[in-house]
Amino acid sequence: MAADRVAAALLVLGNGLVPAPSGFALSAGSLARVRAAVSYPYVERVVFSGGWEQARSGAAEPPPGCREADLMRGAAVGLGLDPGVARVESRSRSTLENLLHVQADGLLDGLGLGPARPLGLVTHAWHLPRARFLAGKVLGLRGDALINVPAAGLPRGGLFEYGVRAASRVCFLGVRDPAVLLRRERRMVTMLRRGV
Repeated sequence: MAADRVAAALLVLGNGLVPAPSGFALSAGSLARVRAAVSYPYVERVVFSGGWEQARSGAAEPPPGCREADLMRGAAVGLGLDPGVARVESRSRSTLENLLHVQADGLLDGLGLGPARPLGLVTHAWHLPRARFLAGKVLGLRGDALINVPAAGLPRGGLFEYGVRAASRVCFLGVRDPAVLLRRERRMVTMLRRGV
C-alpha cells in the first residue's frame, strides 16, 4: 500500500468504556482512536462503532446516549469533526459485532468502497490484523480496499488478542453467514477465556 493513499471513509472501532461519576466514559484506548479519526484528512463519512463490551461480563446496559459509539461521536465533534459526516453503531459487544451491525445498518452504503476508494480502519496496531480479517469476511473488503489508521499508544494486545486472532481464522474458515459467525465467536471466546 502506498503511504499517500487516503481513505474515502473511516470505521472507528471502540476500545471500551470505564466507569465515571456521570456513568460511563471512554477508555484511554477509545479516546486515542477518536483522536486518530479526527486527525485524519477529511473523509466523506466516519462511522463510530461500539456498544458496551462489558455486557459480556453481565454489566448493566448504559442509558441511551451513553454507549461507546455515542460517546466517541460526541468526543470527535468536540474535537472538531463535522457532525454531518458522523454515523453511529451502538449495539455491538465485539469486533465481529461492530462489522456485522455496520453492514446490517447500511452505514457504509453508497460509498463505492474498494481499492480506488478504500475504507480506513481506525484501531490500535495490535488490533488491525484481526479487524482487517473480519472486514474481509463481513464487508468483503480486503487488501488495497482497506487502509490501516493506527491509533497512538496502547502497544499491547497480548496473548489473548493473538489467541483470538488465530482462533478467528480457524473458526470462521469458509463462513460468511452472520448468525453462524456470531455463534462461532461466542463459543470461541468462551473457550479462550477458560484456557481450553
